[in-house]
Amino acid sequence: MTTKPLVSIVCTSYNHGDYLAEAIESFLMQKTDFDVEILIYDDASTDHSPQVIKYYENKYPSLIKPIYQTQNQYSKGVRVELFNHNRAKGKYIAVCEGDDYWTDPYKLQKQIDYMEEHPACSMTVHAADRVLSDKKKILSTVRPEKGNAIFSVERVIEGGGDLVATNSMVYSKEKVSELAPFYLNAVVGDYPLVILAALHGTVDYLDANMSAYRVGVKGSWTERELATSMKRINHYYDMERMLDEINKYTHFNYNDSLMKAKRGYQFSLLLEQGNFKAAKRGEFRKIYLDLGAKKRMLLLLKRFFPNVADSIRKAKWKLIQ
Repeated sequence: MTTKPLVSIVCTSYNHGDYLAEAIESFLMQKTDFDVEILIYDDASTDHSPQVIKYYENKYPSLIKPIYQTQNQYSKGVRVELFNHNRAKGKYIAVCEGDDYWTDPYKLQKQIDYMEEHPACSMTVHAADRVLSDKKKILSTVRPEKGNAIFSVERVIEGGGDLVATNSMVYSKEKVSELAPFYLNAVVGDYPLVILAALHGTVDYLDANMSAYRVGVKGSWTERELATSMKRINHYYDMERMLDEINKYTHFNYNDSLMKAKRGYQFSLLLEQGNFKAAKRGEFRKIYLDLGAKKRMLLLLKRFFPNVADSIRKAKWKLIQ
């Protein structure tokens, strides 16, 4: 008799061949008193990702269930996350992309124990390290609170996409069974997913560092979608539209927080367009002052010595390649 898994681990991959084995091994090392399934979706990778997945599929045929696309679906505008979300059999869904990995063998056990004891909880998240793509040098730690906390809808909205690490998320499929239109229409997946979870329960933060996500991965979403000024400008407009859509979806019950988040993207847009005067005035002044001295200095360099600022930006990018 086949036992229904309590947790579905969902992993989306595109050209993550150099990192996939570490991600999968971090799934396999989990020590749990419940059953899991590992759902891997490969979006027609052009590197050796399919071979890596096939190796583990052959080794663990009852545990690892892949989908191999022959044509890239993301480029066609398909929400590729749906392939795994819709077929997940677990009561809970744990998220980790193919270029990231978990670091604590008891990560799932800790999160599921908590969620089983707190039925109002729709999602748990935790602290995570930002690491270099290959050297694994820790650049910083995503730790929004010192101590466990329950995030309000307002905190989730105002915290933005950097509030929590994507590979820390475990959510209840029952509470987040249908992905709202604002999620399906969004250009990103993690930020609207946390908002959606907050609207259908509590988003609870466990103050334990249990995963790592890589930056500077060649061919990553960030490199593909935010590589040029025009792409970044379009992205900021897209995020503003998403926040407007969430405002309508929630009947404007969180208007203040959504407008605050929207101003953040408008501020970034002004900087990208070189409109520094407007970025320092009126409703944007507080955002500007909250940047800190170092970031404000870089903005001054960008304004008066754009070539120097661009060289600094490129140098920083090379460091994380």
